[in-house]
Amino acid sequence: MKKHWSELSTGRRCTVVVVGIAQLILQGVALRDIAKRTPAQVNGPKAGWVAASFINFFGPLAYFAMGRKKSD
Repeated sequence: MKKHWSELSTGRRCTVVVVGIAQLILQGVALRDIAKRTPAQVNGPKAGWVAASFINFFGPLAYFAMGRKKSD
C-alpha cells in the first residue's frame, strides 16, 4: 500500500531524506569524475555514462565499477 509523505513516521522520513542525499552525492561524484576524465580514460561513451548516472544508485556504482579504465 502506497503511503503519502504525511503518513510516514519521522524515522521513515529521515531514512528517505538520508538515502536521497546519499544518491545525490554519489551521482555528483560520478558526474564530476566523468567530466574530469578524457574519453580515452572512460570505457564507452562519456555521454552514455552521464545518462546512466541518473539511474538511482545503480548507474553511478556501475560507472565506478566498469566505466573507468584502470591506470597502469
